[in-house]
Amino acid sequence: MSDTEIQIRPSANRTVFFVSDGTGITAETFGHSVLTQFDLKFKQVRLPFIDTIEKAYEAVRKINDAFDAEGNRPIVFSTLVQAELAGVVFKSKGLHMDLIQTFVAPLEQELGVKSTHSVGRSHNIADTEEYKNRIEAINYSLAHDDGQSNKNLSNADVILVGVSRSGKTPTTLYLAMQYGIKAANYPLIPDDFERGKLPSALPAFKGKIFGLSIAPERLSEIRNERRPGSKYASLANCRYEVNEAEAMMKREGIHWLSSTAKSIEEIATTILQEIKSDVKVY
Repeated sequence: MSDTEIQIRPSANRTVFFVSDGTGITAETFGHSVLTQFDLKFKQVRLPFIDTIEKAYEAVRKINDAFDAEGNRPIVFSTLVQAELAGVVFKSKGLHMDLIQTFVAPLEQELGVKSTHSVGRSHNIADTEEYKNRIEAINYSLAHDDGQSNKNLSNADVILVGVSRSGKTPTTLYLAMQYGIKAANYPLIPDDFERGKLPSALPAFKGKIFGLSIAPERLSEIRNERRPGSKYASLANCRYEVNEAEAMMKREGIHWLSSTAKSIEEIATTILQEIKSDVKVY
């Protein structure tokens, strides 16, 4: 069916496919960045490990089924390296965003060399030093989550502090998984506020500390999902803890930010700038 034969229905549901010979994470990450520019809801489907002709035709069937069911072309973000596989998927009834051809072909011309066109090359990293560093960082962050351990804090790249449920754990894990950053985190609790001091293990490493805060109203919502109706989740208690934590961080000269309206990616980027870590994105 040609483009002119397809009737576009802007208000209808639209399915988005992320098609890849690997995990599909690259296609999905790029696709999400583009789709957020549109105030629409999309049904999202990841089709990973499309590395054979049979799987490519199965992907085509799923894309075409979505077209037949919805009456609109599905949007297809793909990172298929092999031209043969990409050619099969391109025949489906979708609007195709081929990230490999978009960027690799111009680079081949500019660099004067051909790319390897190796399936899954970007994920064949299990034996690299960078991959091992990321695994080590993940293990470190898990071992030092929520103040579980004081051991080897000198090895930490950053130590996050903040009240419970302010976003410390997901941030430390994101830093470890994406950047190989060894990140510990410590909760600031009422006992710390009564003493007016940071947890006893932390003053020696103040130069590595970064703080997270959060709006009390949002904190109360999050805590009520975990422990509904408790003093821990009450708005009054959340206001007390947030005010005390922010006062302590200001008093101790700790740089901090509010996680209320920021994504994990934004928080992590700010932290990386703060600790001036020369990291690679893997």
